[in-house]
Amino acid sequence: MIAEIICVGTELLLGDILNSNAQFLAKQLANLGIAHYYQTVVGDNPDRIKQVLAIATQRSQILIFTGGLGPTPDDLTVATIADFFDTPLIEIPEIIEDITKKFARRGRTMTASNRKQALIPQGANILPNPIGTAPGIIWQPVADVTIMTFPGVPTEMKSMWQETAIPYMQSQGWCDQTIYSRTLKFWGISESGLAEKVAPLLEMENPTVAPYANYGEVKLRISARAKSQELADQLIIPVEQEIRDIAGIDCYGMNDESLASVVGKLLLDRGETLAVAESCTGGGLGSMLTSIPGSSKYFYGGVIAYENQVKITLLDVSEQDLIAEGAVSHRVAKQMASGVVKKLGTNWGIGITGVAGPGGGTDTKPVGLVYIGIASSKDEVESFEYRFSHLRDRDWIRRVSISTALDLLRRKLQLSK
Repeated sequence: MIAEIICVGTELLLGDILNSNAQFLAKQLANLGIAHYYQTVVGDNPDRIKQVLAIATQRSQILIFTGGLGPTPDDLTVATIADFFDTPLIEIPEIIEDITKKFARRGRTMTASNRKQALIPQGANILPNPIGTAPGIIWQPVADVTIMTFPGVPTEMKSMWQETAIPYMQSQGWCDQTIYSRTLKFWGISESGLAEKVAPLLEMENPTVAPYANYGEVKLRISARAKSQELADQLIIPVEQEIRDIAGIDCYGMNDESLASVVGKLLLDRGETLAVAESCTGGGLGSMLTSIPGSSKYFYGGVIAYENQVKITLLDVSEQDLIAEGAVSHRVAKQMASGVVKKLGTNWGIGITGVAGPGGGTDTKPVGLVYIGIASSKDEVESFEYRFSHLRDRDWIRRVSISTALDLLRRKLQLSK
């Protein structure tokens, strides 16, 4: 069986709403072992919805619709589907009763416009909505095509999917396999560089290995199809180990792990602590670290030293060095890192200073130039220069600077075990 996700809503096409429903459903289909090759987003237009249906019914057997089930005039999904298959809509009394009770519980009266939500194609089954007023349908209008519709509201869609759709698909025997994935994460190596190193593995069919990248981070997703998650995992394990052996320290974690969480675990394991001094990142590094539950056990705090006088007063950065070399320099990055270690009494300190842009760059210090200092309480301090000018965007430069700083500390902690 091949499934296709069709998301209806002009607001999705305009980018006003993030299409999280498609991501959720794609992951769910993979977990159920149902093949899924196509996704479509279409506006609230009957003709275009029918065009999508004409294509989808030729290539997929399970059509999963989200959106367009509400009471307003632009909510056209069910009526358009029924019209496409030349099937009349009928009003279902039990849906009217359900909507009326839900309105009553909220102290409201059902409006006339809500009655359209009780109209479903003749012969279709109700896909109950335990939260909202818009039910879905499960319908087989022709042989080898099953249609399921869900509201666009994510909480309602997810509840309906879990409570009704999954049991239904399992009862049809569509879920005899699972697709299980594990994602390895990398920093400090490009997507093309990593792909070249693991090139033979990218040609595998089961499990498959697929690379992708975002904000400087590279990922390899290993996916296996098998009768159970346990059997899929057995296929994944040797491939994962081979990738780890090839990538070495460039592989920092997997799945939901982040550079911040990995650094935090390393510090906890060593019984050590960290403080940060930030200029161009404006507190972003501290925010990233404190997003991890329990980070107070190893992260003491930080100083946002945006103005030079703050660097001098709070971090003991040399005024002479600031005048001679500027705030964006090796010397200042080192002194910021060392200064925050001494001021907060931690084992480790990170200092970040740079030109995030879009203005402020010069020929010698262009936008994207960043210096990162790493200091220890043992009076060891290093600084590293990076040129992120190719990223152009201020937010990208700041985010990549933060991740690079965490990665530098991660490597020091791992290599000095």
